[in-house]
Amino acid sequence: MSNIDRIREFIVEQLLFGERDKLIDDTPFYNTGIFDSLGMLRLIDFLEETFNIKIEDDELIPENFENLSRVAHFIERKLSN
Repeated sequence: MSNIDRIREFIVEQLLFGERDKLIDDTPFYNTGIFDSLGMLRLIDFLEETFNIKIEDDELIPENFENLSRVAHFIERKLSN
């Protein structure tokens, strides 16, 4: 399973309660109400545990967490360092 698919699966199952059709790669998380700040914390915890990374406070910016595609690109950059 690719990284973006793993992230998508987590969001759909844990934050959208199985409503897969609400999430496409460029769907904005906040503007569409996909999840709130608590959901973001759960996503960050999932990412750190799943990919064995540490997400720093200065990395918690919209450019990295605006949508599924941006999160996947951010994870790829973290894993390549």
